[in-house]
Amino acid sequence: MKNSNKKIKIHVKNNHWAAGSFPVDAEGEKVFTIKNSHFEKAFEKFPEIKEKVEIFIDWDEDNFNSSMSNSDILLTWNFPTSNLKKVSPNLKWIHCISAGIEHLLPLDWMFEGLVLTNNSGVHSKKAGEYGLMSVLMLQNHMPKIITNQKDKKFVSLFSNPIAGKTIVVVGTGSLGSSMIKHVAPLGANIIGVNKKGGMVEGCSKVVTTEKIDSVLPEADILYLALPETPETKNLINRKRLSLLKSSCGVVNIGRQSTMDYEALCEKLNNKELSGAILDVFTHEPIEDSSKLWDIPNLVITPHVSSDDHGSYVKMTLDLFVKNLKLFISNKKLVNQIDKDLGY
Repeated sequence: MKNSNKKIKIHVKNNHWAAGSFPVDAEGEKVFTIKNSHFEKAFEKFPEIKEKVEIFIDWDEDNFNSSMSNSDILLTWNFPTSNLKKVSPNLKWIHCISAGIEHLLPLDWMFEGLVLTNNSGVHSKKAGEYGLMSVLMLQNHMPKIITNQKDKKFVSLFSNPIAGKTIVVVGTGSLGSSMIKHVAPLGANIIGVNKKGGMVEGCSKVVTTEKIDSVLPEADILYLALPETPETKNLINRKRLSLLKSSCGVVNIGRQSTMDYEALCEKLNNKELSGAILDVFTHEPIEDSSKLWDIPNLVITPHVSSDDHGSYVKMTLDLFVKNLKLFISNKKLVNQIDKDLGY
């Protein structure tokens, strides 16, 4: 900040829950709502920063235009991007409280000098535990056991420990790598897939996304933790699902758009995959008429893989305050989004 005497105005835009939006239910609204008390707690260790900011907490777009007319920072999940420069001429930084920003794409609304950051890393601890759970569920035939329970079938399905099994992890960012850290000590053989083929701790090897076809046939479990970008859309398509063994299980905690769910359902119906656990869906909540509800050996979780009920806002503000310190010092912020890449 060039003028150290001028307080930095932060506009916080909370969202009331609405089906098909964010949050999708009342419970989600409780998890993601940011209050003044949260800021008080976050600033306890940084009283010098507290004195430099002015915080306005609002809901939806009730006072958006009037407050944003002189705001420097926006903290939110979504917002109207049309004429943003005109609405908020002083705006310098937007922090999105989710890791995924596909709802803001394309980023052609971003004007020169505006910085966009996301919540990458905040989800990792919870996502790692969910990842461990889902992998062990597949290894222990839980999707099939749950289907048998619905059908009132008592069938013994025995399994081996996860050691020696091959897990192909597509997307080794904070979500994927956190799962790897939890599962690798159990002796699983983990193959990573990422854009550049950069090595990841806990992986026996890592290949580039271009070479994904070479490792899919090895997978006992395919684990997806990808953001939605032009490059990841339909990455796991019908053809690539056909490369998997019939004994392979599938997990997706990234975005539905990265996998062909129609083809996945056909594979499960035809017993060409052993099971699947899906946590992400393009339209949430899933409609009552969706065929997903009736697919055998499929476990649906309602987008809860990486959101920590007790401390999500705390961790969000810890990251935000860390960046706020950098912002005040005119330094580069953590988790900056590349406007051209979209992530």
